[in-house]
Amino acid sequence: MGNLTVVAIAPPDVLRELGKKGTSSDITFYNLKRGSDTVTLIEPSRYPERLASLFFSVSMAQSAILVIDAITPALGECILMLDSAGLREGFIVLRNYLSPDQVNPLFKGTVLESYRFCDENWIELKEALLIRASEVPSQEPSADSMPYGTMAIDHHFNVKGIGTVALGGVVAGCLRKHDQLKVLPGERTATLRSIQKHDDDSGYGVVHDRVGLALKNIESDDLDRGYVLTTDPAVSVTDEITADAHLVKYWPSPIHEGMVIYCGHWMQFVSGKVTAVENASDFRRPSLTIRLEKPLVYLPGDRVVLHYLEGGKLRVVGRLILP
Repeated sequence: MGNLTVVAIAPPDVLRELGKKGTSSDITFYNLKRGSDTVTLIEPSRYPERLASLFFSVSMAQSAILVIDAITPALGECILMLDSAGLREGFIVLRNYLSPDQVNPLFKGTVLESYRFCDENWIELKEALLIRASEVPSQEPSADSMPYGTMAIDHHFNVKGIGTVALGGVVAGCLRKHDQLKVLPGERTATLRSIQKHDDDSGYGVVHDRVGLALKNIESDDLDRGYVLTTDPAVSVTDEITADAHLVKYWPSPIHEGMVIYCGHWMQFVSGKVTAVENASDFRRPSLTIRLEKPLVYLPGDRVVLHYLEGGKLRVVGRLILP
């Protein structure tokens, strides 16, 4: 069962053409399934009001669909988010008589240069998505080759007769039924009772799978969006980041001490105050120290997308790699 997770930056009427609506909050899920192949489409349903809605949708995705009706500031912000997140695979649908020549200058130097232009034919696009899903590896790896797994929670609740259920995406490795999971941040643990993938029972979930986990020894009230369930001892927790940043080319002025920057990683959107800045010859390549308001859970080498919510029309700052 190969699963492709796709951020769909498109009007709701388009999403209804592509999949069946599922869980909905500030992000809305639509599901497409054929045989054992599945596509999870994620709509940032509170964007542009909430920038976090867009980040969460992009952060979970392996691919993107961008439906462009007009050239607007919001389109520019979406391009910067997709590029800062490094999402290199996607489909572009132009409407209202827009042509590739009109939008290609906006994509220059970004990951969107590699996206594929598609006609406004939702049947053909669904077929392309399902074919791509069939190419995603889905077999259970051996415990020797992939002993650990990590999942980021986006929704959680209590189900009568089952107990605590956490929904989210496997972001690394492989999780297996009966795993003993660390619940981060914090000191709690939980037992993985069972796994579902698109309503089908499974003994495991691999990276890129969207899963529902039934958990034992923890209550739903003990969880929150952004919490991480993991068996991996390499997963770390920090309340301070020091790393070299890469700011978007449109960022107008140097980052300064005291700025409040939001760090987006997995399903976390954590505010922090810049406490130190070292600028070399290019202020768009600073070394930053950010003191976080609450702990950030991560794997070394992961990417963080930086946001500045007081920036008016320019709210995507850039990116950094966690040491």
